[in-house]
Amino acid sequence: MRKITLLFLSLLIVSCGVKQTQSMLSNGDYDGAINRALEGLRTNKNSKGNQDYVYLLEEAFAKAKQRDLESLNLLIKENNPTNYERIFNLYTQLHNRQERIKPILPLQLIKEGRNAIFPMDDYSDELISSKNNLSGFLYANAKKLMTSRNKMDFRQAYDDLAYLDKLNPNYKDVRALMDEAQFKGTDFVHVYTKNETNMVIPKRLQDDLLDFSTYGINDKWTVYHNNKQKNINYDFGMIVNFRQINISPEQVREKQFVKEKQIKDGIKTLLDANGNVVKDSLGNPIKVDNMKTITVSIYEFTQFKSCQVTAKVDYIDFRTNQLIDAFPVTSEFIFDYIYANYNGDKRACEENYYQYFDRRAVPFPSNEQMVYDTGEDLKAKLKGIITNNKFRR
Repeated sequence: MRKITLLFLSLLIVSCGVKQTQSMLSNGDYDGAINRALEGLRTNKNSKGNQDYVYLLEEAFAKAKQRDLESLNLLIKENNPTNYERIFNLYTQLHNRQERIKPILPLQLIKEGRNAIFPMDDYSDELISSKNNLSGFLYANAKKLMTSRNKMDFRQAYDDLAYLDKLNPNYKDVRALMDEAQFKGTDFVHVYTKNETNMVIPKRLQDDLLDFSTYGINDKWTVYHNNKQKNINYDFGMIVNFRQINISPEQVREKQFVKEKQIKDGIKTLLDANGNVVKDSLGNPIKVDNMKTITVSIYEFTQFKSCQVTAKVDYIDFRTNQLIDAFPVTSEFIFDYIYANYNGDKRACEENYYQYFDRRAVPFPSNEQMVYDTGEDLKAKLKGIITNNKFRR
């Protein structure tokens, strides 16, 4: 019974696979049909149950080859250099299709007493010729694009050269041209700060904000510099304008409260409402936990100081000296430190509160330190602005 079930499942799987291959063939997806048939023949190519796959593979190969050769004939007659990539890809496709089928040959068509026919051609000369034509076209087109003053043209040139370098490594001076196209296609952004407040902005905060190596935001075509470099014409500017800094007075807030809890304090004999000893079925006195109430008076002190920094990030187009966009930024840092002492039994409060009993008052951070401590939040918000608002839309 188990063998019959397995045989049925096997036949069902083959039947479904054949139907899927036939559907691909009918819809013109010849390479999809080839891949599906090869997959079906991988386990046992000589099995009678796989004969449908052999017929389908033979037909799909013939039709795919015919279609590619007809397309090539038309493209070659047009004699248009923009067709070079398509021509190269078609020759590559013809070659690769043969290479996928070769390992499984020969394939028998049992009823017809012959092997399936797969005419194989040598496309090596055509591959070399079409690759050289495409390489020459890509190179010439990139060189032409690089005579432009438009950064977008340099970026297109870079992509063409990168493709050429992958297609034909070490072709002429492609690597040097790629470096040039990368540089000339890059937007360079000068980032700096302005202080419009009446307070001193800590230098280390400004240095941290402008340390773009920690932001990870430089991309393929945008580079941020906080120090201008020679021989670079900056396209854009990003100015972090500090507008206002508000620092609260140093405050110590006091609070007193009482905590109460019942705890176990030994055991006692259970008495009924009349004061008589309660006994179990054997006549023994019943013992229960003796609970008592403990209290603690807590004196809590909170040291509090806050700092709020308001800034504005301006995007400037240096080519026109126009403001592109502006983004408000507000960041806050709060110094909040708690310590406490108590009278009574500290077990009446939660254990996680004990930490405050071991503390004492600490010095308040300086105003400069408070401003500096807003830095991490400022950096996160600044990174968010840059990530979500590119200079080129």
